[in-house]
Amino acid sequence: MNTLSLPELRSMLQLATEAAREAANYIQTGFRKNPLAHHKGPIDLVTDYDKEGELLIKAHLQAHSSFPIIGEEHGRFEGTTETGTVWYVDPIDGTSNFVHGHPFYGVSIGLMEGNIPILGVVIAPSLAIEWAGIVGDQATRNGSKAQVSSTQELSQAMLATGFPHERATHPDNSFDAFCEMKNQCQAIRRCGSTAIDLCLVADGTYDGYWERKLKPWDFAAGIAIVIAGGGKVASYTGKEINIQEGHILASNPFLHHVIANTLKPLTLSDSPPVPIRNR
Repeated sequence: MNTLSLPELRSMLQLATEAAREAANYIQTGFRKNPLAHHKGPIDLVTDYDKEGELLIKAHLQAHSSFPIIGEEHGRFEGTTETGTVWYVDPIDGTSNFVHGHPFYGVSIGLMEGNIPILGVVIAPSLAIEWAGIVGDQATRNGSKAQVSSTQELSQAMLATGFPHERATHPDNSFDAFCEMKNQCQAIRRCGSTAIDLCLVADGTYDGYWERKLKPWDFAAGIAIVIAGGGKVASYTGKEINIQEGHILASNPFLHHVIANTLKPLTLSDSPPVPIRNR
């Protein structure tokens, strides 16, 4: 259970926002400048902006917070484990978009206590949008209160999703789910940044989002912002989230059950859950 007071949480959110802004300002200097990209996998890219941006965030957080940090590019700093209160950092969520000059990428910083999301901030510098949220308080978009949509019919919903990196070789690649869902909802978008997709659920732009095999730094900030905005987050089969497996379904409360019921028979694997609780 989160032991931080609301004033402490707001102080931590301000710290994360400052760190994210510093990294976003730096990363933005490389946008549409043909940044050199290296392959971490067949289609998984990384740039020096990812690496240096993460180090900027680490330095800022460590100067003002004793909580350990886990980042996408540099991993666990100084023996960090996924227990206790931990910062999860993704300096560029949507690196492929960044490399190709697509504006859907963002800096994502989330704080979790064990499996419980606490707060998060996501900055999309090329979109000039900042999302932030504290679970149990509120979510904001550019400083104004944000909340999930009130859409109640799947046929009227705009959803978002993504596909895993090994989609060409793994049978549980979300293609069946995509094809089934597109026949039931009004529209589906696939924009390439989990953090931004989750924030667009939190502010009511999207009605729901699902994706499989995500990492904690992909979703830690975004799920906190969704919950702060009045949304619901679980495994996309409706179970509590398994933080290691990373199957995510986020939506407004009205659509969560029907989306989960649609996705569940199309999922080949769903390991026994490690709960992430919606406080």
